[in-house]
Amino acid sequence: MNVLLLKEPREGDSGPDPYIKELASHGHKATLIPVLSFKFVSLNTLTDKLFQPEKHGGLIFTSPRAVEAVRMCLEAEERREEWDKWVKDKWNTKSVYVVGKATAALVKALGLNPLGEDTGTAEVLSRVIIEREDTNIPPLFFPCGSIKREVLLSGEALPQIKVDPSS
Repeated sequence: MNVLLLKEPREGDSGPDPYIKELASHGHKATLIPVLSFKFVSLNTLTDKLFQPEKHGGLIFTSPRAVEAVRMCLEAEERREEWDKWVKDKWNTKSVYVVGKATAALVKALGLNPLGEDTGTAEVLSRVIIEREDTNIPPLFFPCGSIKREVLLSGEALPQIKVDPSS
């Protein structure tokens, strides 16, 4: 059977797309069709917040694209040096939540220690966050796009936890 996958292709050397691989293991031929074009915006705002870990109770990454945006914020040599010298260590004293193994691998490449890589969805991750976090912590910093933010920002997902989205 032929299957059309309407999703963003994987970038870099991360290996074959896991969906194509899984479908092939069941005898299906999958064709990947990219459906969205994407442009990073607000990188200056993201950089400013990223370099103020003291204002946040932790980090949330729900997609590889969010981690890519953070990586782009670290491209300037002086920013990377500052990140390596003290910023990532400050973030590592807090919880760094992720959805999925691909996102976790990219977060590890930034030098951060991810939690929740086996959650699979933002909804499941929200339950992990509720179980782990004190409601009195500063807002969790959530680099995200406008499409993905609704699940975690809804009152039902994290009713007592403050989240600071950046898109």
